[in-house]
Amino acid sequence: MNPKNVVFKKICKDKSVAVYMGRRDFVDRVDSVDPVDGVILIDPEALQGRKVFVTLSCTFRYGRDDMDVMGIAFRRELYLSTRQVYPALQDREKGTHTRTQAKLLRKLGQDAYPFFFEFPDNLPCSVALQPSAQDGGKQCAVEFEIHAFSAESQDAKIRKRSSVKLTIRKVQYAPETEGAAPSVETTRDFVMSDKPLHVKASLDKEIYYHGDCVKVHVIVTNHSSKTIKNVIVSVDQVSTVVLYSNDCYVKSVAIEEPGDSVSPGATLQKVYTLLPLLANNRERRGIAVDGKLKHEDTNLASSSIVKDGVLKEVMGIMVSYRIMVKLIVAGMIGSSEVGVEIPFKLMHPKPDAASWRRRWSSRSSSAPT
Repeated sequence: MNPKNVVFKKICKDKSVAVYMGRRDFVDRVDSVDPVDGVILIDPEALQGRKVFVTLSCTFRYGRDDMDVMGIAFRRELYLSTRQVYPALQDREKGTHTRTQAKLLRKLGQDAYPFFFEFPDNLPCSVALQPSAQDGGKQCAVEFEIHAFSAESQDAKIRKRSSVKLTIRKVQYAPETEGAAPSVETTRDFVMSDKPLHVKASLDKEIYYHGDCVKVHVIVTNHSSKTIKNVIVSVDQVSTVVLYSNDCYVKSVAIEEPGDSVSPGATLQKVYTLLPLLANNRERRGIAVDGKLKHEDTNLASSSIVKDGVLKEVMGIMVSYRIMVKLIVAGMIGSSEVGVEIPFKLMHPKPDAASWRRRWSSRSSSAPT
């Protein structure tokens, strides 16, 4: 199926309002964001004189909807924009429409009306912290939603039967250019050892795609009199909830611990291969994942890229990744650690036409969420 022929549709219970959208993923390119466009189909008889509105909202949720501490709900609207769709405030034929809107307007007839939103440049992308099996309800997440409803006025009470909601996503793809391959090294001196321990770790590139293996090049030059008992290499996901509490969750999403040792005066040169995947972390609470739509799978959250000048405090949840190389050094009394960390980015590649076809062909033309 060609993605151009896929349309997501959802209708409210009293049949007065229906939402049609050609896509539900909107790309943040850091310097610009895809606009949100769609069409509302109304039933004038079912409306009974009510007006029709559509809103785009971005909500940060830190806990379930029913959580309330001292009158403070753990839910905050980061953005809310409302448009009146019907009666139309301007001539439908005079407006500028996207290609998808133009096709839908021709097909749906005179009771169809377009809507259009532009994201401000300071909103986060869709992301959520994975709950445990015992957690119920919606958990910590940044969510986007299109909400169409009929009412006597914009501020009037909205009847559930006369409203319909459609979840959408704001996503980021890897930039076309990237920085130099990251590399880090450190030297450690020990008491009662004339010479130091030197550790160097490097990656092949700065940006990795979801599903890629990450190869970590490690060189340990042990001129000291200490024995390295073990070398542990891991991929850490660092998720910082910056809006409310500044909580920080550090989770190892891939780890290699083959038991390598380095004797005094010896050198270890080895490439460790790690594969960070959500499939290996599905039961772990606090793992950050990309926002998902109902009946669709997701993946580990992509690295957050923020436009210069935007306050990180309004981004909800910030996600970053790092490689940790940890050496366990034997001592006379217990063990000590020597470690280095290498930051890198984990993201989706910019999709080409073929990948879009594969992705969209598996989707239904109806939208259950």
